Amino acid sequence: MTDFVFNAIKVLILTVSASIIAFVVSNYLIPVLYRLKFWKKKARQKTIDGKEASVFLSMHSENETTVPRGGGIVIWSSILILVLLVSLINILPIDVWWLKKLNFISREETWIPIFALFSASIIGLLDDILVVYGKGKYIGGGLSFKTRLFYVVMIGLIGGSWLYFKLDWHSIHVPLLAAFPRGFDLDIGWLYIVLFIVVGLASWASGVIDGIDGLAGGAFSSIFAAFGFIAFVQGHYDLAVFCMAIFGVLFSFLWFNIPPAKFYMGETGILGLTMTMTAVAFITDSVMVLPIIGGLLVLEAGSVIVQLLSKKIRKKKIWLSTPIHHHFEAIGWKPYQITMRFWFIGVILAMLGVAIRLIG
Repeated sequence: MTDFVFNAIKVLILTVSASIIAFVVSNYLIPVLYRLKFWKKKARQKTIDGKEASVFLSMHSENETTVPRGGGIVIWSSILILVLLVSLINILPIDVWWLKKLNFISREETWIPIFALFSASIIGLLDDILVVYGKGKYIGGGLSFKTRLFYVVMIGLIGGSWLYFKLDWHSIHVPLLAAFPRGFDLDIGWLYIVLFIVVGLASWASGVIDGIDGLAGGAFSSIFAAFGFIAFVQGHYDLAVFCMAIFGVLFSFLWFNIPPAKFYMGETGILGLTMTMTAVAFITDSVMVLPIIGGLLVLEAGSVIVQLLSKKIRKKKIWLSTPIHHHFEAIGWKPYQITMRFWFIGVILAMLGVAIRLIG
């Protein structure tokens, strides 16, 4: 059996395993979240700039206070279980060669993504707990903006520093420039660390996509499938397994998150996935196509920024409500229509980003 075939089978086995684990975890987690009444006790009343969120409230006031947050626990806990299982298999005296080779934990490829996922997810869980119980200084409760900013910067600093100092990574690939048909590698030195932090912050800002049943899960599914494919083609098989394991987990997550949702991803899922996405983009040297592969996230975050600027400069809104998926709700689109159409756009953008990265 060739390495290519074995690694393809390895990816398939661990993707399916992650999906099964997530399905089981979800079935146990959902009743717990409902027993804890792990939802907001009061719907969000104000927009990010402090204005009355009247359009949002007219559409989401009931779901905000009856559907639990914290569904993202499924994502990182399932990956944690998978990591522990392959680690256990690796240290046990089991004389089955292919079982030993299922291990995907490696210093060069998966240490930083695993660190980003777990550290950011735990911070997100703390934020969810504060939101649920109406604590904290942020709008609607939760960690303050400065606290969130600090943790995101620290995760970015650790991730960027590890790649720069430990693995000696200091350049980024710029695809499809006219003078360089295959693109070229731009050496940015220590600014590599700064760029990691900046991209992490930008990715975190895109977390506003978690607003309609199934929307965030579908968006991140296409993103991690895209990066998994890129990693596999590049020969980063451990990273490919990790990305596709997240894809498998998200598949099961969506089983319970599509309309009508049993739970929402919450900050514990969003923050974990956005920071992991950042790490994966850098390790696959695909950070320049991240805005394309994650185009839906850019659209969502961009709509909020443009709306805020318009209200400040022009004193009026461009959209009825933001992020932009709420605008489409406000003009009459059904939530499932928005979800499916955004999924379609997300898949197309992910495929486009993959093509540009691999061709360039």
